[in-house]
Amino acid sequence: MGHDAVVTVEVVPYDPAWPDRFARIRQELHRLLDGVPVLAIEHVGSTSVPGLAAKPVIDVDVVVGRQDVDAAVAALERGGYRYRGDLGIADRHSLAEPDDGVRRNVYVVVDGSLALRNHLAVRAALRDDPELRAHYAALKEALAARVTTIEEYVPGKTALLVGILRDAGFTDGELAEIDAANRPRGD
Repeated sequence: MGHDAVVTVEVVPYDPAWPDRFARIRQELHRLLDGVPVLAIEHVGSTSVPGLAAKPVIDVDVVVGRQDVDAAVAALERGGYRYRGDLGIADRHSLAEPDDGVRRNVYVVVDGSLALRNHLAVRAALRDDPELRAHYAALKEALAARVTTIEEYVPGKTALLVGILRDAGFTDGELAEIDAANRPRGD
């Protein structure tokens, strides 16, 4: 891959339009998932935390029972999403967005899964603690200024996120699984 192909990691100040963007995405997902027993559609990730700098991409967890994962994935594929597998995260199924100009990451997640509990616990902690939110924003901005790929960016945030989850009562085994999933693969 040539130097021109390197994509930088962009972290921008909080955009008050993000909740409205999520609401439109949620409405579209409800339409596409008509007939699938969806338990919740959650706005997760940094764009779901008022005041937090973030990559300008809306992260969405579509929460379903284990028995409804295939139906949810199939419904989203019919709506133009492209299934990408679990990307190494158990019970979290990634779908690439349709080419419609709305940047988002959509995941079909199993109700009660570690992936879902992780997303919700981090969101709650960052929403509830302004000092933690400011610290996390500074870390993200510093990482974005010095790394060139998402594969470098994500591991740089992992220690802080694992600390948040430890404080939220996650077990050592769960923390080890989350830590391992956020480290680069291969080599």
